[in-house]
Amino acid sequence: MEIKRVKLFPNNNDKSLKLAKYLNNQLLEQGFILDDDNYVLAIAIGGDGSYLRMLKETEFNSNIYYIGINTGTLGFLQEIKPEEINTFLHKLKEGFYKIEQIGIQETTITTTKTEEYFYSLNEILIRDKNLKTTNLLVKIDDVILEKYTGDGLLIATSIGSTAYNLSLGGSIVYSDLHTLQITPVAPLNTRSYRNILNSIVIPESKIIDIIPGNNNKDLMIIVDGENNIYNNVEKISTSVSKKKIKCLRMNDYDYTKIINDKFLK
Repeated sequence: MEIKRVKLFPNNNDKSLKLAKYLNNQLLEQGFILDDDNYVLAIAIGGDGSYLRMLKETEFNSNIYYIGINTGTLGFLQEIKPEEINTFLHKLKEGFYKIEQIGIQETTITTTKTEEYFYSLNEILIRDKNLKTTNLLVKIDDVILEKYTGDGLLIATSIGSTAYNLSLGGSIVYSDLHTLQITPVAPLNTRSYRNILNSIVIPESKIIDIIPGNNNKDLMIIVDGENNIYNNVEKISTSVSKKKIKCLRMNDYDYTKIINDKFLK
């Protein structure tokens, strides 16, 4: 598919805005159309936070393509380096790219008064509202996995496996595997409390239900880094969405190389 209409999503720092101005001019020179309403390609300029804001602003639109240019630090989600812009534009114009479908997470939070539904790219983190020890019943397809006690639970997507999940000791999962990963945050492990201490990778066909204990109904749920407080929570249900987003990749994109480049070089 030929891509002609583009929208830029820069963050507000000077480096990103300067780069956005340069990219804007180069796109126009190359015959692309900058269109804020009817675009096919969305380009984030900044760090991973900019990429996440772009997805949220576009409501995880499965009808457009996403890519990022990294002006931040690690920028795991941002494939293109600033010095690669001209090469990127050449490949884009000539069609030297591929499309990768990325699994996203959909979550429903049910309280005594409300039900809220949302998507996330990286993860959700469930903790007690006041950061006390949290008691959570964890079910997979309505079968009890564990009665968890500890600081909280992180539930990460495959692409989110390299974010907070990795710092907690979770596994890296290739982005073309559409999974969720349950990773404990400081689980208690005594004669009184028995918890699974390792992360568990869950296939996309299964639903994870989290039911808070009677003394932990008021929760802090952090969605892709954004804090939210929910009172009187009855259940949290989360799974890999049937909806996918489409990421534009250069033809030489390789996830193994990305892992090596971001974490070992």
